[in-house]
Amino acid sequence: MASLVSRLIGRLSARWTPPQDVRAEAWALGGRHRGRVVEGARSELRAPGLPLRRALLLRAVIRAEGRS
Repeated sequence: MASLVSRLIGRLSARWTPPQDVRAEAWALGGRHRGRVVEGARSELRAPGLPLRRALLLRAVIRAEGRS
């Protein structure tokens, strides 16, 4: 039940991630992962204990990079 609620909140919150936050995180990921933004975001998503807000931001970066 808790995972269902967190997934629902995640989907709703993901729509409200400010574009400037997504761009800034993509830039930082590129620096940390030698230009491999999507791979870096996926790698960081696997980290244990990742806060929900950070996971939403990383997923927003992956979506944004997929569109560009």
